[in-house]
Amino acid sequence: MRRLAKKVLNVLLPPVCPVCGEPVYEHTTLCPKCFAALHFITDPCCRICGRPFPFDMLGDPVCANCLASSPLFHKARSVVVYDKMAKKIILPFKHGDRLDFVPLMVKMMSTRGKDMIEAADYIIPVPLHRFRLLKRKYNQSALLAHALAKDFHKPYAPDGLKRVRSTPKQGKLSPDERKRNVAKAFRVNSHYDFKNKSILLIDDVLTTGATANECAKILLKAGAKQVDLLTFATTTPK
Repeated sequence: MRRLAKKVLNVLLPPVCPVCGEPVYEHTTLCPKCFAALHFITDPCCRICGRPFPFDMLGDPVCANCLASSPLFHKARSVVVYDKMAKKIILPFKHGDRLDFVPLMVKMMSTRGKDMIEAADYIIPVPLHRFRLLKRKYNQSALLAHALAKDFHKPYAPDGLKRVRSTPKQGKLSPDERKRNVAKAFRVNSHYDFKNKSILLIDDVLTTGATANECAKILLKAGAKQVDLLTFATTTPK
C-alpha cells in the first residue's frame, strides 16, 4: 500500500528538489547539484563539538576552542557546515514556513546522529521563548526533535526545557555576549525526571555553543547523566 501511495503521489505531485525546483527521483531528496554543494561533515572532526578539521588528525582530536573552554555538553554532531548552500535550506525552514524541509533534514540527521539518538533516554528541542514562538508560529527545533523521536521510538519531551527569559537575537553578538545573553534563560520542567538520564538536545544550527551549553548546564544540574547535541548545521571558526 505504501509503494502504491508513493507512486500515486509522484504522479499527482511530481517530486522536485526543494531548493532549486529541478525534478528528482523521489520526494524529500535534493538534486545532484544541490546535494554536491553541501559540505557534509565526516571524520576527522573535533571529538567534542564535531566541527571538521581541514586535515587528517591522529587519535581522538579536540579543537582549540574546546581545549580553551570545554563545553558542558558531552559531544555535538552536525550534518553539514553552515555555508551558502546550507542557508538555502535552513533560512527558508526557519523563517519562511518551509516545513517541507523537515523530512529531508531529519533523514540526514538520523544518519549522522544515529548512535546519539539510539543512546538517548529523552530527546529535547532547544526551546523558544513564548513571545518568539508567537512571532515565528513554530519552533523549528521542536519539529526536528519530534520527527527524530518518532522515527526512533524515543521519549520526546517538547517542554522538557523552558525558556523563561526573552533574550535579544544572537546573530550579531560576540561569543562572550552570547554567553551573558542566555545566562539563566532556561529552566528544567519539574514534570520530568531527568536524573541519571542521557539527554539529546536538538537544534538547527550550532554557532558558538552558548545556548547549548546553558541548556546542558541546567540539565546536568537537574541530575542528567549526559547531554549531547545534534544539529543540522554548524558554523566553523573564521
